[in-house]
Amino acid sequence: MAFGGFNGGAGSGAPQSEINMVPLIDVMLVLLVIFILTAPLMSHSVRIDVPQASSAPIDAEPSKVDFAIDADGKMFWDGEPIAAEVVSDRFIAAAKQQPQPELNLRADKATRYEVLAKVMADASRAGLSKIGFVSTPESTPAPK
Repeated sequence: MAFGGFNGGAGSGAPQSEINMVPLIDVMLVLLVIFILTAPLMSHSVRIDVPQASSAPIDAEPSKVDFAIDADGKMFWDGEPIAAEVVSDRFIAAAKQQPQPELNLRADKATRYEVLAKVMADASRAGLSKIGFVSTPESTPAPK
């Protein structure tokens, strides 16, 4: 409904050309209430009597294998020297363990990439999926 203004000038009796928002807001609030009431009814749930079972969580911590390669290409399994021919056999034996151990691979920065790539390929072929690289962070100079 359009109302006139209080000033007695020309155009005071002319209707306003603005949209009255009150009925639109009322409709929106009614729709909101309807949706709030019907939303819980729309969720269909089936009641099932599920059997109960007790189980204890497995607390087996996976072991870690420390594999190191020095600058000359010599290999070490948990600190003990190992021949290159035996490495793949050790990887296969480690892959069969449950849970599978993590392979922590440490290599000297002067180690040839070819040796490192071969060790990683052997570990992957044996079935070891958890391979990590161990490095030491660079020391940052102290602020002055």
